[in-house]
Amino acid sequence: MALQLWETLQQAITAYTGLTPATFFTALAFGLAIYYLLSSLFGPSDPPPRPRSFQEEVQPLPPPVQLGEVGEEELKQYDGSDPKKPLLMAIKGQIYDVSQSRMFYGPGGPYALFAGKDASRALAKMSFEDKDLTGDISGLGPFEMEALQDWEYKFMSKYVKVGSIKKEVPVTDGSSSEQPATENGDAKPATSEADDVKPAEDAPSMAAEHTEVPPTSVESKED
Repeated sequence: MALQLWETLQQAITAYTGLTPATFFTALAFGLAIYYLLSSLFGPSDPPPRPRSFQEEVQPLPPPVQLGEVGEEELKQYDGSDPKKPLLMAIKGQIYDVSQSRMFYGPGGPYALFAGKDASRALAKMSFEDKDLTGDISGLGPFEMEALQDWEYKFMSKYVKVGSIKKEVPVTDGSSSEQPATENGDAKPATSEADDVKPAEDAPSMAAEHTEVPPTSVESKED
């Protein structure tokens, strides 16, 4: 069977090329040798370098850094503008590291405006307006609060909590007057200027009461 196939192949080579089988296979081997020689001389030796951005993406992320309690102004430094700093975002006063989702929350991402802020109100309302980029959730309806709760559960399960937003206590103008305490611990009532002056006005009368009147000699005459 194999011998018949070889004879058939020889006849086909002779019929289509006009060459003997030995000449045909010699020419084929010579052509392949030239092809490999030219490929090694002019072909690319090393694969093209990958883009720098691709190399940066495959680098492992640094471990999350615990910040503790920070203010809102300090949180703005972690909005992704500095690639050396982690990408942070807060929900209901709790700060999470969302660096692993930089494509969403980083510069150019669809949720980039939420980074570096407490976007609780915006997430609850699914709003992209600047006035809603705040942690104030007062006045929200039940459906909005439920949506915010879903976002919080998602962040708690996916991202690492690294801190919380510092509560700023408003400073009121004016100083509160402290009343001195008495011996019993009760506050001493404040006295007016008129009360302070009153003893001075009564001073002459008090002095008059305590002034001794010299006795007068009375001569008794006997009738």
